[in-house]
Amino acid sequence: MDILKKYNWPSPAKINLFLSVVGRRSDGYHYIQTLFRFLEYSDILIINSTLNKKITLINTIQGIHRQNNLILKAAKLLQNFMKRKKNQKIFGADIYVKKKIPLGSGLGGGSSNAATTLIALNFHWRCQLSLKTLANLGLQIGADVPVFIYGKSAFAEGIGEKLSSVNLPLKWYIIIIPPIKISTQSVFNKFSEKNFTVVKTFNQYLQKPFVNDFEAIVKKNFCTINKLIENCSKYAKFRLTGTGGCIFAEFSSEKKARIILQKLPKYIRAFISKGSNISILHRIIKIRSHSYDYFLK
Repeated sequence: MDILKKYNWPSPAKINLFLSVVGRRSDGYHYIQTLFRFLEYSDILIINSTLNKKITLINTIQGIHRQNNLILKAAKLLQNFMKRKKNQKIFGADIYVKKKIPLGSGLGGGSSNAATTLIALNFHWRCQLSLKTLANLGLQIGADVPVFIYGKSAFAEGIGEKLSSVNLPLKWYIIIIPPIKISTQSVFNKFSEKNFTVVKTFNQYLQKPFVNDFEAIVKKNFCTINKLIENCSKYAKFRLTGTGGCIFAEFSSEKKARIILQKLPKYIRAFISKGSNISILHRIIKIRSHSYDYFLK
């Protein structure tokens, strides 16, 4: 392997098929139960290692200050972790981002970028770290990062880090992108303890229609989202993913999804994606790991 070779790495989006808030920790983090599903829709991170130990984000992402960029945080976190190991050669990296996943959308773009950075640099720098180690590092960045590290559709508990992989039937989705961004923290801050959901088993969730506990709060506080759901629900059952602001509807085939997409008002920004049980990033890992048996123990 050429340590300085440039590679493209997909950074996939996710949706929450349901999302329940079941409690709050003393540090302010909320306990949740949710069902993560990956989409065949992603940002692309173009990465190559450097010998100068410097980590450089080549381009800027509009709306994100460099100090808050999770790509840089993930890269520096991994680099610092490796510095504590004996006889470990330390590299840098140049990273370029082709951004497709909108900010403040509930599609997990920031967490996905962080996870892809950790996995990619584990490969580039020959760190030979396990997924478990990478997930523990990722959890220091955000509660959603571990699901992107493991790369499988999952029922999540705790603050989102306790994952049980699940196999979901093939579905297609219309994702509608609203003209506003929503801060995850601002929505969590509006959630009242009186609205906590009773903890359930995964099988219990399957017995009833899926619900997102944040949808009522978002609709109440963001009239744009409320109107969007009202208008689009004339055509299909649209609901919120994560804390918003994207909404989605599920279909049994691409053809059915495209028929509804054509009916939506022309001013609506939307895309269609197939759902997947294994993220596109992990399918790339599987291909590349055939040649490099040290990658991801």
